[in-house]
Amino acid sequence: MLSRSLNKVVTSIKSSSIIRMSSATAAATSAPAANAANALKASKAPKKGKLQVSLKTPKGTKDWADSDMVIREAIFSTLSGLFKKHGGVTIDTPVFELREILAGKYGEDSKLIYNLEDQGGELCSLRYDLTVPFARYVAMNNIQSIKRYHIAKVYRRDQPAMTKGRMREFYQCDFDVAGTFESMVPDSECLSILVEGLTSLGIKDFKIKLNHRKILDGIFQIAGVKDEDVRKISSAVDKLDKSPWEAVKKEMTEEKGQSEETADKIGEYVKLNGSLKEIHAVLSADANITSNEKAKQGLDDIATLMKYTEAFDIDSFISFDLSLARGLDYYTGLIYEVVTSASAPPENASELKKKAKSAEDASEFVGVGSIAAGGRYDNLVNMFSEASGKKSTQIPCVGISFGVERIFSLIKQRINSSTTIKPTATQVFVMAFGGGKDWTGYLPERMKVTKQLWDAGIEAEYVYKAKANPRKQFDAAEKAGCHIAVILGKEEYLEGKLRVKRLGQEFADDDGELVSAADIVPIVQEKLSQIHEDGLNEVTRLIKGL
Repeated sequence: MLSRSLNKVVTSIKSSSIIRMSSATAAATSAPAANAANALKASKAPKKGKLQVSLKTPKGTKDWADSDMVIREAIFSTLSGLFKKHGGVTIDTPVFELREILAGKYGEDSKLIYNLEDQGGELCSLRYDLTVPFARYVAMNNIQSIKRYHIAKVYRRDQPAMTKGRMREFYQCDFDVAGTFESMVPDSECLSILVEGLTSLGIKDFKIKLNHRKILDGIFQIAGVKDEDVRKISSAVDKLDKSPWEAVKKEMTEEKGQSEETADKIGEYVKLNGSLKEIHAVLSADANITSNEKAKQGLDDIATLMKYTEAFDIDSFISFDLSLARGLDYYTGLIYEVVTSASAPPENASELKKKAKSAEDASEFVGVGSIAAGGRYDNLVNMFSEASGKKSTQIPCVGISFGVERIFSLIKQRINSSTTIKPTATQVFVMAFGGGKDWTGYLPERMKVTKQLWDAGIEAEYVYKAKANPRKQFDAAEKAGCHIAVILGKEEYLEGKLRVKRLGQEFADDDGELVSAADIVPIVQEKLSQIHEDGLNEVTRLIKGL
């Protein structure tokens, strides 16, 4: 009977006898191994006239595979599901744009854009973000209103810190709202999506730093900064998350041409941070702020925003931080970025950088930085419309962008390195056990059963070998992280029976359940539903930090 033979198979799998090789087999395999080793040595030796190739990825990039890919796909799935829930529709734009589209949009960061060689008279560059291509898309297609999300790669010639998710090629997950609506309504929903997205990914110790471009511009006017210097000073202020005020002040006075008095006046304001209500109250009591037209407009927006953030119950996640500047030139209103405890560099970062042997080593002693960011950009679409000769069209926009690689690095740190994550989505492995001279291995039969499972939407696999031994089949199932084995026994299959067995260390002594082959699909579906109800979707559980 198969139950006895199955027990023998399980026993033999546990023992080492099934994987011992005879001396003849060992001798047969040793010769090819030796030949392969010799071939490898020969391949390493340079040959005259042949170009040697470095088998590595370019600086700031990496290959994604195995558990890393599983985690990243789970992040994509979580965020895209969230975007759809909020009414988003997805689009895709070219990975490179005409250089004139990207020019003048990123301030001092423009030097980080990857420019491509001339292609038949068209000067192109790799996209720096997903926001500018979106604004170009809206202007080009005369779109008046849209909620769009976009998950795609962007490129920046930045100094990478790979373990911190700071890379030259990386994914962004963007959600933007374009159109004319009640003030601060789309903005507050974007902030709500930030909170919902990060908490659903198990990131809890984060804070949304928030500011308003008009308030910041008003502060610069109050301090005496000329209009043509505003963006330069804004770029300096934007460095306060990485540098102390003394260093930023020095840059303002020695490099940006500002007086000590102007810098000190700016310093009085940009050091302020606290809750929305606290800082709004402080600024509302400041006559210089309330008498400045720009700053007053920004302050009114914040007052409106507070009603909506309270409705969404996200006030506790927000810090009104006047040092936040967001150096990109296209922002016009609310700006924000998300930081965590890992965003800042270590306290002794300066010493560690000095001891580093290379710039790349030194870059490892920086923080993760912001893990998400965004803001309002009301003029960008119109800028493209006017530049192309179209009728001036003011399409206000606001959006958010999640930095996938940085979020991934936080999740990766949280997951214990000894934890094994399923590399595939496969749930069921179809096997066959038998013996004797007439044993065929049931390969077509295994394929037929697997096809039944596929047709029912069940992820299943089988070994691509006619007479696969039991150990190799169990090893393949274990490698795939399968929960269930469907076993075709030599005699039992002829009787219309299949054996369904749970896989895993805790079920090693369980022979499984003999069932009718005709009922295999509903039985497997039922068992899988029980497994998922038991919380064995380990990827989701690990990402959420449960």
